[in-house]
Formats: sequence, structure tokens, C-alpha cells
Amino acid sequence: MIDKLEFLIALAREQHFGRAAEICGVTQPTLSAGLKQLEETLGTLLVQRGARYQGLTPEGERVLLWARRIVGDVRAMREDVRTSRHSLSGTLRLAAIPTALAMVPALTTPFRSRHPEVRFTVLARSSDGILDLIENLVADAGLTYLDNEPLGRMRGVPLYRERYRLLIAGGSAFGDRAQVTWAEVSQVPLCLLTPDMQNRRIIDRLLSQAGEMVPPTLESNSMIALFAHVRTGQWATVLPEILATTLGLTETLRAIPIVEPEETHTIGLIVPDREPQTPLLAALLLTADSLRRQLERHGR
Repeated sequence: MIDKLEFLIALAREQHFGRAAEICGVTQPTLSAGLKQLEETLGTLLVQRGARYQGLTPEGERVLLWARRIVGDVRAMREDVRTSRHSLSGTLRLAAIPTALAMVPALTTPFRSRHPEVRFTVLARSSDGILDLIENLVADAGLTYLDNEPLGRMRGVPLYRERYRLLIAGGSAFGDRAQVTWAEVSQVPLCLLTPDMQNRRIIDRLLSQAGEMVPPTLESNSMIALFAHVRTGQWATVLPEILATTLGLTETLRAIPIVEPEETHTIGLIVPDREPQTPLLAALLLTADSLRRQLERHGR
């Protein structure tokens, strides 16, 4: 039964029979047969069939919710049993919004010091993409916004407040200022994250509230690409304060506080709201809580 539920999860995620079969390590006929057996067991049609994948039936969507919960619990049980016999090991899969990637080492480094047999996979995704990865059991945890959009069935540990800075060449307009307003930010050629990123939606809203919304001259889903363009002296971007402090700014670049309004948002760790947590996630939550207290002491 568990393997057939995993077939359903993979098919819903990939929306393609061949790719789902490849991810599950089986042939496409084996995956299709397993899904039909699951339908026979439950007595209802789960997949809308045709020449191509056409989606899940309403009953299939309900079964998918249960499948994610059941498969997640089974994986957690197996990890718990394995850990009871051995030291903490395995792979911890983290997904983070691009603006929070610089904070990931603050979690992974102390975690690895305590549990050297654990490996990590770190993915950059939008906030919506992070929720999707966790719900589909592709990622174990995420680093994302906690207070701006719904998180669903997630447990969050707040880490720090995201404050915004204008990253600009010192010789550019406003480059010598101690602070700038959002209205002034809209007057410089901006390169920003793509609209699927929550950070971009926040910035768009603040710029729109400050006056006329001017489209950015360049968009990218990579903060490194934005930073590289700003270094040319011909562009500017808006980035979180904590990211600006980790980029190693040159003498020619400045990260200027943006005010009027000085808005902040909470960034934190999210994990599935499940009890008991897997040993890996329980250890990660302890690490996150220690980091939270450390950042609070430094006024973050």
C-alpha cells in the first residue's frame, strides 16, 4: 500500500506518468498498475486517464492529502527506528527563499558539528515552491516568510526580521545618503527578483504605495545575478539587511536603509506540523531555536 501511495504523490507532483515512474524507480506500466490497484482497494477512481495525465479526480485529491500524511509518517517511523540503533545520519533536505540563503550556514554548520554523519541538500525556491516541496515530501524543512502569506499545516520557528536596504554604487544618485525613501528607490534603475518570489511582491507593494510603480529594468531569480549587475555601477537592487552584511560589499557599494515606511517581515524555519517529529527535524528545530536566541541577543 505504501509504495502505491508514493506512486500517487509522485504523479501529482510531476503531472506526467513517465517522470513519476522514473522518480519512483519503476517502469511506467508498473506505476499505472499500482495506481489501478490502489483505486480497486479504495473503490474509487483517483486519476483522470487519457493519452496524457489529466489530473486527479476530487476523490484523488482527498486521497493525496492522506497519502502525504501516511507516507510522511512511515518515513518518520523508519528514521526514528534507525536512529534508535545508530547515531543521527541521513540527508536533511532544506529549501530556502533566495534572500534567506545566506542564513542557511548558520543552521547547517552548528548542526553538522553535533551530527557529523548528516548530509545536506539545499535548494533555492520561492515561498510557494518551498511549501510545495515540503507537502510533496521532496524537502524536509524550509527557510521562508512566516507572517506574510498562509503556511498551511506547518510549524514555524521565527529567526529574524527582514529589513530592506537599497544596494547601490556609492557614486550613483542617492549613493551618498544615510537613508532613502521607497519613493526615491523607484527613481533608480532597479534589478529585482522575479514576480513569483514573495520578496518581489513585498517590494512591488511598497513601491506602489509610495507612488508610481516603475517596472524593474532586469529580473532574475538569483540574488547573485542581481548583485553582479549592481557591481557594474549601472544598476541598483533592494535586498534584506542580513544578506547585505554577508555579501562582502566593496568600497564602491553601499547598502542604504529604506524608510517611509520602514517595513519588516519575519523569516523563520518551517517544518511539517507533525508529532512526533523525525529525529533529524527534532535536532534541526533545536538548532533553529538556539540560532533564534543568538540572533535576539544581537538585536536581529
